[in-house]
Amino acid sequence: MCGIVGAVAQRNIVPVLIEGLRRLEYRGYDSCGVAVVTSAGAERVRSVSRVAELDDQVREARFEGVTGISHTRWATHGAPTVSNAHPLFSHDALAIVHNGIIENYESLREALRAKGYEFVSQTDTEVIAHLVHSLYRGDLFAAVREAVQQLSGAYAIAVVHKDQPHTVVGARAGSPLVVGLGNGENFLASDALAVAGSASHMIFLEEGDVCELTLERVRIADGSGHEVQREAREVQAYGGTVDLGPYRHYMQKEIFEQPRAIGDTIPAAEAFEPALFGENARAVFGDIDSILILACGTSYYAGLTAKYWLESVAKIRTDVEIASEYRYRESVPNPRALVVTISQSGETADTLAALKHAQSLGMTHTLAVCNVATSAMVQLTELKFLTHAGREIGVASTKAFTTQLVGLFILAATLGKLRGHVSAEQEAQYVKLLRHLPAALNGVLALEPQIIAWSEEFARKENALFLGRGLHYPIALEGALKLKEISYIHAEAYPAGELKHGPLALVTEAIPVVTVAPNDALLEKLKSNMQEVRARGGRLYVFADADTHITSGDGIHVIRMPEHYGLLSPILHVVPLQLLAYHTACVRGTDVDKPRNLAKSVTVE
Repeated sequence: MCGIVGAVAQRNIVPVLIEGLRRLEYRGYDSCGVAVVTSAGAERVRSVSRVAELDDQVREARFEGVTGISHTRWATHGAPTVSNAHPLFSHDALAIVHNGIIENYESLREALRAKGYEFVSQTDTEVIAHLVHSLYRGDLFAAVREAVQQLSGAYAIAVVHKDQPHTVVGARAGSPLVVGLGNGENFLASDALAVAGSASHMIFLEEGDVCELTLERVRIADGSGHEVQREAREVQAYGGTVDLGPYRHYMQKEIFEQPRAIGDTIPAAEAFEPALFGENARAVFGDIDSILILACGTSYYAGLTAKYWLESVAKIRTDVEIASEYRYRESVPNPRALVVTISQSGETADTLAALKHAQSLGMTHTLAVCNVATSAMVQLTELKFLTHAGREIGVASTKAFTTQLVGLFILAATLGKLRGHVSAEQEAQYVKLLRHLPAALNGVLALEPQIIAWSEEFARKENALFLGRGLHYPIALEGALKLKEISYIHAEAYPAGELKHGPLALVTEAIPVVTVAPNDALLEKLKSNMQEVRARGGRLYVFADADTHITSGDGIHVIRMPEHYGLLSPILHVVPLQLLAYHTACVRGTDVDKPRNLAKSVTVE
């Protein structure tokens, strides 16, 4: 969601800016633009199409410059139109790009109008442009530092001015921003990926930092206005475009990459040791008496699944909160709780804010389960478990979700062992189950042809229900979310036992009812719930373990899972739900990898 790339160099920097935007496309956007600044003024090209179309415009116009900024925008304030696309100008002298939301933009806009500034966009960003312009006295760094003191909300910004044509100034609060150090040139980006290869080292700016980039140096001031030195870290060169290979979409590719991703995430060790989570993990795990999980979207469903594992395996009380709600209510903090945040990107704004809120309440024991080692979330937490999903481009998460589940199960097993609830024999069995997971997943992926046949039926529907019980209820939730996200079919998930408490009223022959049916302790209860659906004329689509004795018949369609997988069954059962959503979306002709209105990395509240 929203990408920033900026640079100051001695060469035409526009191709680097465009390539940076291309690398950030997967995050989601609905407009894009690039601006360069010279002593004659600022110039820009903007588009409400893809970065490729912006590149065509740039080439046709022979657009060049040695200092510039660029942006992919996901619309918040104002529709995705050219006039609202970034970069935005103030008096054709100053250009700005911005990620985040300025909460007090209305009052600032009125004050600036009173000073004679005219607004030509519907964005909150234009307020920042005019505010910085109004404070500019020949020093852009000073003007930005003064301006951000008046901003409320979240932001990462990059600013250039015609009077300082070899300077880029950036600032961040609540939204990530990194400085890239090159050879006689410097870069600014919202994600290190955008400038990796051009920059050999990165400085990850901290909350409240303002930076100034010139050809010769980088200057950084903290939130108090004091100049500071930040650590520069070496980064790997960018590996290039991810090849689709034989797949139609990145989402399909990422579904089929799950055996590899899970294999890479499972530690080589044959035992569950606290050191898997950090040097201080043993002391932290010995001090905690409960778990608080904070997450959003798919990661929230991973947390709901983990609650079953943590309470059954580790016997530790676990609460799971939607991060965007947690910090806006009065809660009862527990200093001895382990706060676990889950995020693919590690930059999810709501989860980061919830983490900081928990820390402000005195909850200092924190752990991030995350796919990005350099993310803000990983830097903020005491402990971390890095998943190894690799780069995930499809907006609808697949391999990031299943690798999160692996990490959370390892946490449950580790805590269970430390607390005396996991014996050596059980530990060996859990390790064996984890080791076999990639092979078991390959067996599930072989079901794709049968799932494609179902997708033809689903594509004609506008509503669907998903049912699960116990450990598999969160998997039903995730299956419904996937179908909604990419096929635009309205889907809801319920614990199957709740049918008679309301949702049964929705059941008709027109609404497919997808059921997750593992051979566990709740199977017979689930079968009774399925009969309730059939008695009302509902049509069941069941993913059943082989030994459940659920067979296809009138109104019941069954796909058999290759094997029952005990506690780790959710990791297997979610994969056919991913495939069902994917192939249904393909039949309906939607933009699978970039579904409407959604972004990959949600970096605004």
